[in-house]
Amino acid sequence: MNKLTLPFLQLICINGKCNDDPHVGTHTCTGERPSPPSNIDCKPSGTLRCEGKSFPRFTCSPPVTSFTKASLTLNDFSEGEEVGAPSECDENFHEKTERVVALSTGWYAGGSRCGKMIKITARNGRSVLAKVVDECDSKNGCDSEHAGLPPCRNNIVDGSDAVWEALQLNKDLGVVDVTWSLA
Repeated sequence: MNKLTLPFLQLICINGKCNDDPHVGTHTCTGERPSPPSNIDCKPSGTLRCEGKSFPRFTCSPPVTSFTKASLTLNDFSEGEEVGAPSECDENFHEKTERVVALSTGWYAGGSRCGKMIKITARNGRSVLAKVVDECDSKNGCDSEHAGLPPCRNNIVDGSDAVWEALQLNKDLGVVDVTWSLA
């Protein structure tokens, strides 16, 4: 009997346990989703007013796939910059030369992705591995802890200078479309 190789991934769930691609981390069976859950119908969980402007608040992000669409923003994780607090995952500041990121609240998944490596790919075809060290808070903002900044959108990968440089992106743009996946 010949073995047939199928060109797609088959997800098998038995008693809430999933047999999916561990590099994707989708875990779509009951009880296997990271908290907070990411879902396709990720809708705002309210609004936040900052200096007279309204911003949506999110506790979820789009689902993580092998090519998750995101907006890459630029962040300085070093001491004394912007927000000025150490990274949530390790309580450390990080130099501009370190390839580190903060993920939107849903993707950060309550810290379950702390220390994990992700692969970010730019439209120019370049890719880089970066370590998750912080949350790009999608539900809070505008207060002193967040330096008066509005909450992040639910599709943000907030990267260091080193991430932008490795991808050969123009930092003056401030935001570019990328894809990312678990490494």
